[in-house]
Amino acid sequence: MKPTVLVLTALEDSTADRVIEALNERGANVVRADPGDVGVTLGFGFRLGGGDSAWSGRLRTASREVDVETVSAVYWRRPTPYAARFDRLPRQAREFAVAEARHGLGGVLQGLRGALHVNHPAAVARADFKPAQLQRFVALGLRVPATLITNEVEQARRFAAEHGRVIYKSFRGLPEGEDGCAGAIWAQRIEADALDDSVSVTAHLFQAEIPKSGDVRVTVVGRRVFAQRIATPDGALDWRRGDWDRLVHTPVIVPEPVRTALYAYLASFGLVFGCFDFALTGEGTAPEDWWAIECNPNGQWGWLPDAPAIAAALADILSKEEAGDRDDGE
Repeated sequence: MKPTVLVLTALEDSTADRVIEALNERGANVVRADPGDVGVTLGFGFRLGGGDSAWSGRLRTASREVDVETVSAVYWRRPTPYAARFDRLPRQAREFAVAEARHGLGGVLQGLRGALHVNHPAAVARADFKPAQLQRFVALGLRVPATLITNEVEQARRFAAEHGRVIYKSFRGLPEGEDGCAGAIWAQRIEADALDDSVSVTAHLFQAEIPKSGDVRVTVVGRRVFAQRIATPDGALDWRRGDWDRLVHTPVIVPEPVRTALYAYLASFGLVFGCFDFALTGEGTAPEDWWAIECNPNGQWGWLPDAPAIAAALADILSKEEAGDRDDGE
């Protein structure tokens, strides 16, 4: 049977649409499913035993079926959380159903033998903690801003006094509120005298502000590198907070030592793909001008000018047609 690329994501995902289109152009057999649809619109039956050492059986959506033994690659985009499927159940029943779906259906899909996962959920989970990211950046020879993680106001004040210009960043975005809408907390400058005992409530991340000349988003897919310098019309501290339609993108060359470190970073976490954010100082041409900020192991890239090339690179890997050590956007 022809190998299958399984794309796991929510119904409305234009980023996944790009990759599926590129896979179709390559003649790949593609099945799209959302594990969060478990129930009437998503059925499955998997068997193990009787001499078989790997799971067999079928995953059925409203329009397609796939034999899991034929799955050669899985593109884990952004499936709907299982909790959304069971949100009308009483709390105990909801939590039980979510756990059973995650460990049963999710357990089989994460353990498909011989399948390439871009990226495997376990690898994403390991790489999703910013303290681990920053530590790995330093170990690989990349520069990072002086950083303090604390819930003690006196430490925060001393750090701010020591470095002068200090930035606060949240570790995660805001969860959904009562209105069902999520949110974000942008990077913001903090003055020492503005810090009070509310710091003790939870963990806070403070970093010395880098006198940056620009920002760069670097998307790495296998051995292919796509880098865009990002500028805001108003010179905002955090380019994410403004109108994305007004951002100015310019292709930029990633210095060889930085590119090598990014390959090593992904390999160390077992990742195939990652979206890296850098702050630049000076001309941005030397490795020491590049300051590593973070890596999103399941980052967004559909809004970038080189999105078609990124989709093609992902399709190459998922269809086992990667073009080797190539750098694009440089």
